[in-house]
Amino acid sequence: MTVYDAFVFARGGSKGVKGKNIKPIAGKPLINWTIDMALASKRIRRVIVSTDSEEIAAVARQSGAIVPFIRPADLASDESSEWDAWRHALTEMEKHDGQMPKVLVSLPATAPLRNQEDINKCLDLFESENLDVVLSMAETSHSPWFNMVKQNAEGQVFLLNSTKSAVVRRQDAPVAFNIATVCYVLKSDYVMKAKSLFKGKTKGVVIPQERAIDIDSIFDFEVAQFLLAKQKDISSND
Repeated sequence: MTVYDAFVFARGGSKGVKGKNIKPIAGKPLINWTIDMALASKRIRRVIVSTDSEEIAAVARQSGAIVPFIRPADLASDESSEWDAWRHALTEMEKHDGQMPKVLVSLPATAPLRNQEDINKCLDLFESENLDVVLSMAETSHSPWFNMVKQNAEGQVFLLNSTKSAVVRRQDAPVAFNIATVCYVLKSDYVMKAKSLFKGKTKGVVIPQERAIDIDSIFDFEVAQFLLAKQKDISSND
């Protein structure tokens, strides 16, 4: 069985939810849900946290992750690219270990409802085919062919996408997915030479919507907190 390093990218300057990555949710800091899930996997060797925040680093270490480097501020701003943070982490781990990991497994801290099955399905797909990228995704309830629109300069509204014939029912629209921040698996050499998820051989694993929540706002945070608390209640009653 191949084992991997899991990377968690968690910057300190979140504006949607202040202090999001270490804000307590259902009994523990948000980032700990991801670290604990990764460390419980037989396929994860260690968890590496990339952060610009010493406070996040301290919480991550207490949860069993390692923080071998601190991310520079210019790679942790609102304008920073996640891809550049990935490259930086791979380069730093090459310095730390003497060799770069062959595979980047990214488990964002903002998806605390993932489970082992979700991670395993992504790793299984990556291992079974010669892919550059495996990403997680969830079916969306808002289709760009049916109920997503755009506005022109005059304020007129049009469908975001169109088909040859009009789509009058959601069920008739092409199936659309949101990228879910549950798990990304990428070849490291692809990360270093490309800068898009879709320039190579990319496939996706479908994750149930209730496990694909990405915390980006207070509303997301409250929904995730409710679902995690419900999950804990069910477990305690089993």
